[in-house]
Amino acid sequence: MTTRSLIIGCGYLGLRVAQRWLTAGHEVFALTRSNSRAAELAPSGLSPVVGDVTDPASLRELPEVDVVLHSVGFDRFAGPSKRDVYVNGLGHVLDAMTNRCRRFIHVSSTSVYAQQAEEWVDENSPLEPTDESGCICLDAEHLIQHAAERSPATAFNILRLSGIYGPQRLLSRVDAIRAGASLPGPRDSWLNLIHVDDAASAVVACSERGVAGETYLVSDDRPIRRHEYYEQLALLLSAPAPKFDESTIARHTKGRSKRCRNHKLRTELKVELQYPTLEAGLQHALQGIE
Repeated sequence: MTTRSLIIGCGYLGLRVAQRWLTAGHEVFALTRSNSRAAELAPSGLSPVVGDVTDPASLRELPEVDVVLHSVGFDRFAGPSKRDVYVNGLGHVLDAMTNRCRRFIHVSSTSVYAQQAEEWVDENSPLEPTDESGCICLDAEHLIQHAAERSPATAFNILRLSGIYGPQRLLSRVDAIRAGASLPGPRDSWLNLIHVDDAASAVVACSERGVAGETYLVSDDRPIRRHEYYEQLALLLSAPAPKFDESTIARHTKGRSKRCRNHKLRTELKVELQYPTLEAGLQHALQGIE
């Protein structure tokens, strides 16, 4: 019997998951806001559904499926606020899909952690975000937990992703590095990262082996100091060693930061990372950069 999957947010991550599910023989539906985007997705084998998470009426045609991936991104130029999209929009999707899927995977963020003193965090660490993005992500997680209580027949999972990098991602400082410009923020804060292909592997593994009700922290094997990241980037670009303007620390980091542990990802979901460290993945991420 063919597995039917629905992706809400078929962007940088969602499209890669879609490709994997198509290869595995799934029938894959993708919610998109525009007819033009639907026309772009259809030739790849996807079945587009036109709708908007901020418009409940537009979600009435969502199909009944086996698996839902909710990985909506925020488009600051689209109009609705981040809360409208991430929290209210998720609520509309949950209402539309109640008792109409066997598994629901929600992509959240490690921004729900507020630790800033170089602590290690995992799925059991306290969640006390102080910034707007973290609070919004945590409110969305609460909606997932409430939905799980109302719909025991559906397996709900939350994936808390570290910063996604890959081709055309986390490379906004390439021009500054090449120009030898100072980078804002402290050099020694920690970065927690996950290559987009490994994030896609985590989603697929969760759809196959995730334990109902569980949350998984999705990060690579080794947090890296910020200066290490930019030093490696500069080396690969044959650019000058990076410089940092640490006077901007208050705006760019609220302290020294946290470190994310992926033990549960490795042991419970049994994800084998293709890019377990930045050293392994950064060169691939630079594809297309001239």
